[in-house]
Amino acid sequence: MSVDVVRLTELIMLARGRGATDLHAGAGDAPTLRINGRVNTLDVPALGTAALESFLESVLTADLSRRWKATGAVDVARRAGTGAPYRLHAYITMSGVRLAFRFLAAEIPALDGLALPAIVATFTTRTNGLIVFTGPTGSGKTTALAALIDRLNRTTERVVVTVEDPVEYVHEPVRSVIAHCEIGRDVENYATALHGFMRADPDVILVGEMRDRSTMEAVLSAAETGHLVLSTLHTIDAAQTVDRIIDAFASDAQSQIRTQLASTLLAIISLRLVPLRSGEGRVAASEILIGTDAVRAMIREGKTHQLRNAISTGRAAGMRTLETSLSDLVVRGTISIDAARLAANRPDEVRDLQRVAV
Repeated sequence: MSVDVVRLTELIMLARGRGATDLHAGAGDAPTLRINGRVNTLDVPALGTAALESFLESVLTADLSRRWKATGAVDVARRAGTGAPYRLHAYITMSGVRLAFRFLAAEIPALDGLALPAIVATFTTRTNGLIVFTGPTGSGKTTALAALIDRLNRTTERVVVTVEDPVEYVHEPVRSVIAHCEIGRDVENYATALHGFMRADPDVILVGEMRDRSTMEAVLSAAETGHLVLSTLHTIDAAQTVDRIIDAFASDAQSQIRTQLASTLLAIISLRLVPLRSGEGRVAASEILIGTDAVRAMIREGKTHQLRNAISTGRAAGMRTLETSLSDLVVRGTISIDAARLAANRPDEVRDLQRVAV
């Protein structure tokens, strides 16, 4: 193992030891850690381009190495020296190579430990439909998906297939059969994987991200044909998620897509990770939209602007707004009001709800 590889491996272990969620290393810049959402620069020498490229080549397969050389960007999931998994994104900038590591839990987290509403656990009993986890990068989407698949694996007998870029958490079969596919290694893209899955007798399909129209189309078709499909989008709330899916299609196809989405949607869960008041770790706040008859009608009729009100009045069905979730955490003393406002889509509503609760 080269000196450069050893140095990066030691940085990874240092970052994990300090509880970092991310490590950033760029040519000529001192490495930085993200801890509880905040960036901290390490007092260590900067790494050069040669060192970064040496480490990168040590973890890339031949196919991924070719992709890196052809495009100047690549994603890979690997295990550090401690055995804990991480996701690595490498890219080229004006200053040279940069590596962004995202650290994952050493073990697949239990669903009960994620502070998600109880209704999320009930989704594992569903046999068909679409569940979408949303939120900005680093909001816990991947972790929530992994925990949900873990619960399903431990409590039901299903055939589960996943396609991710890259595969992050690897599930060992317990009561279910689980197969993992990785973009660039096992299959060319999401849409191709999904079309192939239809011949693989799956009960549950996990799609790492709905990045484009062809993937969204394949996801909706899979959900419509009797599969339980789980995926993610980088959107901030339920209404934006619905609009993002529909707007990905040409105007003359949007009516059909609204009908498909309305008929298949089980839930949209929008996540935020918020620093604890204690300063030690973060907690998940969440907005929950459930595919009730009223919600399905709004989607079908293009009235996404009404979804917010449906969530606000849908507590009996298990729905809640992000601001309600944040305010509950403030009232319990878990997070500060300032942290809640920063995480909210509508900060004024957090203030109003907190004032009433207090």
